[in-house]
Amino acid sequence: MRLPFFPKSEKRGEVPSGSVPVSYRNFLEMITGLAGGGSAAGISVTTEKALGVPAVSAAVNFLSGTMAGLPLNIYRRKGEGREKVSGKLARLLHDVANDETTSFNWRKQLFDSVLTDGRHVTFIERSRTGEPINLWPLDPTGTTVKRQNGRKFYEYRDGSRTLTYEASEVLDLFYMLKPDGLGHRGPIDLHKDTIALGIAATNFGSKFFQNGGVPPFAVKGAFQSEKAMQRAAQDLEGAVRNAAKNDRMALVLPIGLDIEQLGADAEKSQLVELKRFVIEEVARIYSLPPTFLQDLTHGTFSNTEQQDLHFVKHTLKRWVEQFEQELNLKLFGRASNTRFAEMNMDGLLRGDFKTRMDGYATGIQNAILMPNEARRRENLPDDPSGNTLMIQGATVPVGQQPATTQTPEEGDDAA
Repeated sequence: MRLPFFPKSEKRGEVPSGSVPVSYRNFLEMITGLAGGGSAAGISVTTEKALGVPAVSAAVNFLSGTMAGLPLNIYRRKGEGREKVSGKLARLLHDVANDETTSFNWRKQLFDSVLTDGRHVTFIERSRTGEPINLWPLDPTGTTVKRQNGRKFYEYRDGSRTLTYEASEVLDLFYMLKPDGLGHRGPIDLHKDTIALGIAATNFGSKFFQNGGVPPFAVKGAFQSEKAMQRAAQDLEGAVRNAAKNDRMALVLPIGLDIEQLGADAEKSQLVELKRFVIEEVARIYSLPPTFLQDLTHGTFSNTEQQDLHFVKHTLKRWVEQFEQELNLKLFGRASNTRFAEMNMDGLLRGDFKTRMDGYATGIQNAILMPNEARRRENLPDDPSGNTLMIQGATVPVGQQPATTQTPEEGDDAA
């Protein structure tokens, strides 16, 4: 893989010792052996283990995949309106981030990192004229955020080489910043106790049924010696495993032996209720309605549709705005007010043909959209007569309705 090492971006000079690694989880692994530290349940919570919880994996994949799938375009302000811009930069954001990565995959990786470890940094490669030409994700294990003379810098290490980038040279997306503006908080580390509960529930469920559904039990009988007791326990354990392996419904016990259940059955253990509670907790962590984690326990036709709107208005919108503003600041600069990047949230309706058509019809009939504007959104060719705003003729100002003359129908009595 080509590394983002460009002489133009290299800064020389002494860097202060106070710094915050982008992937601070790696430091904790090296010192304590527990990524993010141990939870109250005594379980070490790593990103890999957290993603083993179906609710966490579903939440991360759903949010990152949604952000990666939204159309990302560049516009230029034109008078009171705007126009869509084409060119290399537009293609960089919409289609390909670099020679090896599509825009979708780059954004998917970006938000996967943000929604797990809490941060992602991408280096902006520029041409001699300063125009962005490539976007290179930086390995979080080699990236450190530092502050020198009041300015923020990003130090990237790869073997024996070290580069320092200014804040304007990187895209920096995070879940939550710490008060110093350098460190960050990640959702998995921040909520490790809750996620550990999900890991424990998954482990418990697998162990609960490891003997073919037979719960833990005690062996009772008159044993003459300790060896006899151990031999009886081994024989009974082997019999249980063989019965489960061969799908036998009956279990034959030796004369004088009896078993007594120590554990609880599946219903009494409330394992299903516990796993459902974990889903609700993970949904709270990521501000997702439970229906998006495939939990329809309390879902109805009406409230599921409202949760869909809640997701767009209160969860997706804030991620979109954070991403857009970071792009606009770093790609175009603080003083630029001509071009801007924007994600088209109408892309969420790509699979909903009826809703798209109803929206286009309403926009055209009320002089909001020209027919050709709607056709372009559907990748259809322009129509020669489609560049005119239209409105239904029946809609007129009050008092200006056309006069009508009614003619009595044949056979009706005239007044």
